[in-house]
Amino acid sequence: MESTVTTHHKNLSTFIHLSTFSKWFIPFGNLIAPLVLWSAQKNKSRFVEEHGRDAINFQLSILIYTIALVIISIPFFVWQAIKLEGTNGHLIINDHFHTHGDFASASTLLIIAIIVGTLALGLAIFEIVSVISAAIKASNGENYKYPFSINFIKASTVEEISDSSSEETTEQTDTTEE
Repeated sequence: MESTVTTHHKNLSTFIHLSTFSKWFIPFGNLIAPLVLWSAQKNKSRFVEEHGRDAINFQLSILIYTIALVIISIPFFVWQAIKLEGTNGHLIINDHFHTHGDFASASTLLIIAIIVGTLALGLAIFEIVSVISAAIKASNGENYKYPFSINFIKASTVEEISDSSSEETTEQTDTTEE
């Protein structure tokens, strides 16, 4: 990473991390917003490129973990629904359980729902804390590696635009002097 990071690059990297919270307002906004910002600015700074890539990789990882949680929990819910079918398919009539057997079946389903809900809530809290930590590190000009992030987008060799533009300016000055 370059030795000096401009305030603009720090702010842009911070905003890329914080733009992942747009998922609360726009479906898949946690992927779309950082992807748009990152792809527009990744060639201008290695700092922005690294932070944007890491933010997108982390959001893709969280999506994979959420899908895995849902896929793993579906068989448990289906199994409980099949078991409840033997009780005439009704759990509650007139706000009361039929028999104690129904309550036992319902409690198993409730326990599974609580476990899955707790894991989903834990994953959401983990995501929020990680994104805020990354945004703080970016605003301080530091690098941040998300925990448990899968590298879907590999690091590329990004040349600094400012370095290449200063080289072009030097070359143009040399040719005009001749």
